[in-house]
Amino acid sequence: MTAAPKTDLSKALLERINSSLEDDKAEDVVTISLAGKSEMADHMVVCSGRSSRQVAAISEKLTDRLKQELGIFCKVEGKDQGDWVLIDAGDVIVHVFRPEVREFYQLEKMWMDPGATIPAPTDD
Repeated sequence: MTAAPKTDLSKALLERINSSLEDDKAEDVVTISLAGKSEMADHMVVCSGRSSRQVAAISEKLTDRLKQELGIFCKVEGKDQGDWVLIDAGDVIVHVFRPEVREFYQLEKMWMDPGATIPAPTDD
């Protein structure tokens, strides 16, 4: 029996992360491919929570799901403050921000392809 190729595992991880973020009502989810830009991960996901409490809850539920369902133990930074949480899930790096902190850092602009546009926030 052969192991699944890394790209398939990376895609499955990314799909599970996006599903978890959707389940927990994360807002303005942006996925950035890091192929050819960085060796640290294959993808970066940036999203927002409406409050510090929601940012912390989104992050905690995501890390719990990845641990329970995929056996992935994530490294997490910033959960106690709840302004910006970084989740290192190996092939995918996730940033969960409060909206004003996300606007301040504009992380997407640093990693997106030149000429690409950041999707406008939605008022759901």
